[in-house]
Amino acid sequence: MTAATDQKKPHTPVLLRPLLKAVAPVSGAWLDGTFGAGGYTRGLLEAGADVVYGVDRDPAVFEMAKDWAEPYGDRLKLVEGTFGQMDDYASGLDGVVLDLGVSSMQLDQAERGFSFMRDGPLDMRMSQSGVSAADLVNGCSEAELADILFQYGEERASWRIAKAIVAAREVEPFTTTLALASLIEKVLGRGKPGQSHPATRSFQAIRIAVNDEFGQLIEGLEAAERALRPGGKLAVVTFHSLEDRIAKKFLQARSGGGGNANRYAPADVEIQPAFKLTPRKAIGPDTEELLENPRSRSAILRVATRTDAPAEGAGRAGLGLPKLVTQGRN
Repeated sequence: MTAATDQKKPHTPVLLRPLLKAVAPVSGAWLDGTFGAGGYTRGLLEAGADVVYGVDRDPAVFEMAKDWAEPYGDRLKLVEGTFGQMDDYASGLDGVVLDLGVSSMQLDQAERGFSFMRDGPLDMRMSQSGVSAADLVNGCSEAELADILFQYGEERASWRIAKAIVAAREVEPFTTTLALASLIEKVLGRGKPGQSHPATRSFQAIRIAVNDEFGQLIEGLEAAERALRPGGKLAVVTFHSLEDRIAKKFLQARSGGGGNANRYAPADVEIQPAFKLTPRKAIGPDTEELLENPRSRSAILRVATRTDAPAEGAGRAGLGLPKLVTQGRN
């Protein structure tokens, strides 16, 4: 058995097979910017990567990696940090993989406070430091909460939920996930069988705000552009429309498919594309994967190949980044 199959994998990495097929042949130095349970990292190492940098801002994942990492020796380099700074950790990379959002591993840990299905502290911090979900829910104004729920969760009932949160916290501050989920369920009513939980969009929105996920995503895409060598591969896996829109627009802009990639450049200056879309269309799960891993149903994979053009970044305008209307929130 190989080192990867010898160990029991706690979670199945989504779209791993099509990802490895799209970036084949795998060799050289790769960076997994969302290390998590290590599924993509192990897949890359087994597929032929010489070395993989496993980056994550959650320190807990590196403790769990001790159970399986040793056989890989110097081929695996673990880095606690954010993928928005990946070019500080490595350069001239042959590939970068980003699996966005919260991992199923984190959802399964009630004490992390990500899940509305398990009672735990209202936390949601991927780095386990800084402002928590409880700080946000108990500290933001009604307008700020409504703005976050609408912009980051596309929650149409954002004002009703925000109003109910502010009224309830005057009696008792929110400290647990189920307390918040129960309130949202009371406001919206129970969903019909087969529908998502009423708190799904609100929990997504709060988690995104707590972790600045959209800002981190753009920083990560720009850092990948700087860190990849010509011919290097960038693979991005998204799980909801907002983050996929940002990734799609970034890659379109930097591959020459979105007009002038840098709106600050003079109109008569030709900007060379930094990426080529390979393939041009996004990749979703096949029937086999949907049966194996229902979580993959909303996953979308986009792959691009770095050119030899200078790294410019796309700028944040025109990337579909949701903007909060309210002011005064840290």
